[in-house]
Amino acid sequence: MGSLVKSDGKNNNIEVFERLPVPKAVMTMAVPTIISQLIVLIYNIADTFFIGRTNNPHMVAGASLILPLFNITLSLSGLAGIGGGALISRLLGEKRADEARKVYSFCVYLGIFSAALFAVLVFAFMRPLMGFLGAGADTYAYASGYAFMVIVCGGVPTVLSNILANLIRSVGESKKAGFGITMGGLINIALDPLFMFVLLPDGMEIFGAGIATCLSNCIACGYFIVTLLRMKGNSVLRLCAPSNLPMKKNLLAVFSVGVPSAISTLLFDMDYIVIDRLMSEYSDIALAAIGIVLKAERLPLNVGIGICQGMMPIIAYNYSAGNFKRMNETRLYSLKLGLVCAAVSIALYQIFAGQIMNVFIDDAQTVALGTGFLRVRVLATPLMFLSFFHVYLFNGFGKGGYALFLGVTRWLGFNIPMLFLLNWIIGMQGIVWAQVSADILTVALSLAVYWNFQRKRFVEGAEDI
Repeated sequence: MGSLVKSDGKNNNIEVFERLPVPKAVMTMAVPTIISQLIVLIYNIADTFFIGRTNNPHMVAGASLILPLFNITLSLSGLAGIGGGALISRLLGEKRADEARKVYSFCVYLGIFSAALFAVLVFAFMRPLMGFLGAGADTYAYASGYAFMVIVCGGVPTVLSNILANLIRSVGESKKAGFGITMGGLINIALDPLFMFVLLPDGMEIFGAGIATCLSNCIACGYFIVTLLRMKGNSVLRLCAPSNLPMKKNLLAVFSVGVPSAISTLLFDMDYIVIDRLMSEYSDIALAAIGIVLKAERLPLNVGIGICQGMMPIIAYNYSAGNFKRMNETRLYSLKLGLVCAAVSIALYQIFAGQIMNVFIDDAQTVALGTGFLRVRVLATPLMFLSFFHVYLFNGFGKGGYALFLGVTRWLGFNIPMLFLLNWIIGMQGIVWAQVSADILTVALSLAVYWNFQRKRFVEGAEDI
């Protein structure tokens, strides 16, 4: 597929946004994104898998503790990547290529600065941060070593890669975006055993996994830079001088969508931190088990996120272009696709939960505990998809306030309080059941907010969305 907009601002290839049948358009955008999401998950799981080969629950727990911290880097990516990507798609729908180029430049500079600042802060406050995450005497060295390589050394290329993938996807180049993320993940998987079991001595496996992750993200970032240089002649994705800022309303528009995305991711991470801390009160075995489950359950969730990320540029473009009929068809097809995938995942996880746990670790106690955890947690998959789906929908509309409300309410109003409540009432199993219980409330709220938004647009004379 060619670049969407030439340097003169004229449309070069808008078929995927305007003319392809909706199912084909969604799949064209979503399939590369789903594949890249799955590869990202696989390379995150690969670290846990290879670390699990040591049969050291303390090492597995140390790696699990860093998952929320690593996901904070992804929230920084969402700040500039999702906020900027949604706006660029809307600007292209309005035929404003020059302004889209300024937005692209601003988002790249914002991402580099925020990622560098976060890396410095993690390095400066490593010890208290690890303690806050729940690292004890047996897990601190493992967790801090992994965080140093993945966050401190690899934070900037990780954030920049994800930002560039979102921005490239925003102009219809989903295949190029997906290929870069996929390539980085596959390289990570290949490097993991090399550094963990060949180049570094016993006891340094988790540090080797961190080196592999850092290097793979650097390589992926290099790919995106080269790709953008090759697109330079006929794309809005070209850097301006830092002083050449977008219009004030568009700066605010980046943050109005990006900030809710970042906050939602941060609160998602806070939920994981609360789960880890509550579970660590029971045993390191329980912590290791839930750590594996939290990664394994992300496979269907990442499929759903891939569908949403593929859907959003089409939604944003047609929303700004005023083609509400096509936009609504895109929304409904994406919704059905995500729910079908969620239903299939529930069936598979119920059948193969024990085998999935055995892939990661041979410790019988950890496997037995995690099998039960996984069968319960996966029941929330369709509910979690519906929650994310509505947030991405509002991001596509440029209605960050709605997305922020849903994200904050989901985590601070429902999920995190439910963790404490059910842990207090029924103990360890309450932590596992909290996701299902909270997301029932979240979905009900999301549907109510969307229907209210639709009603307001109808009253204002807009077409039904």
